[in-house]
Amino acid sequence: MKLTVLGPGCWGLTLAWLLNNNFDEICVWGRSQDISDELKTYKRTSKPLSVQLDDKVEITDDLKKAINNAEIILLVVATSGIRPVCRQLKEAGLKENQILVNLAKGLELPSLKRMSEVIKDELPNAKLAVLSGPTLAKEILNGCPTAASVASDEMETAEFVQKYLNVPSKFRLYTNSDVIGVELGGSLKNVIAIASGFADAMNLGDNCRGTLLTRGMAEIVRVSAALGANPSTLYGLSGMGDLIATCSSPFSRNFTVGSMLGKGKKINDILNELGSVAEGVKTSKALCELAEKLNLEVPVSSAIYEAVYTDITPNEILNKLMNRKLKQED
Repeated sequence: MKLTVLGPGCWGLTLAWLLNNNFDEICVWGRSQDISDELKTYKRTSKPLSVQLDDKVEITDDLKKAINNAEIILLVVATSGIRPVCRQLKEAGLKENQILVNLAKGLELPSLKRMSEVIKDELPNAKLAVLSGPTLAKEILNGCPTAASVASDEMETAEFVQKYLNVPSKFRLYTNSDVIGVELGGSLKNVIAIASGFADAMNLGDNCRGTLLTRGMAEIVRVSAALGANPSTLYGLSGMGDLIATCSSPFSRNFTVGSMLGKGKKINDILNELGSVAEGVKTSKALCELAEKLNLEVPVSSAIYEAVYTDITPNEILNKLMNRKLKQED
């Protein structure tokens, strides 16, 4: 069995490390400019996370070579890279029996499409699954256990991925047939994670965090259900589970972005300082555009969009949310 990981970032390398004993061969692919000399020479990376891969793991920038004979291919690239990578996969000769598993959490701009929709645009005959849940890479590398959902329109595909990516005592996988719900839960929660970090930096307390998570979850369910998701999926691992983890952890990039915003820093400075992608930034824009299209209210998400894209101050954001017109809870 061969596993190919597309994307040499923190999460991609963590997966290659985690799944080492599940596969005979593992290959990590990335663009030449994304593969550090340290990774190429020593099969390790030290920034922003320390990951040491096994000697058997192959590192390459040759996509055709990377996917050759791979039963499972993990897409672990930024959402903005999914479409171009899928086009490259087509050129590289992706076969219909090879399973693509998307792990990118976000929405494409300006199309507002989910990643599985983007993949199907470019690779209509691909066997596809999506994997999402509370999967903070740092904790997994520290040996902490977690669980996630694997969703596919074909249950046989989801079960195959579940079988070969499950790691006893460390990484438990559940199957799900609600692709829309699993994708949106993992994507939209990133916006609320920014809100949580924002509140944390302002020292607004645990009551406020509880309020934000609850009202944020209401927005996630509202939008996702309107797009065809089963509401119960959003209370599972890819929704509530991921929300709780990323809204309370300094290991979450989106929480970190929110924390910096709450201290009055500007988004360009924050992203330059982080040096990595925080999907909630772009997702806040996509979510607000979706909500407007669906004629739905998303006040928490709208506030985060303003915090990211305008010069509004943290206190102005707080006052705006707390002084909205009173209404019935929904």
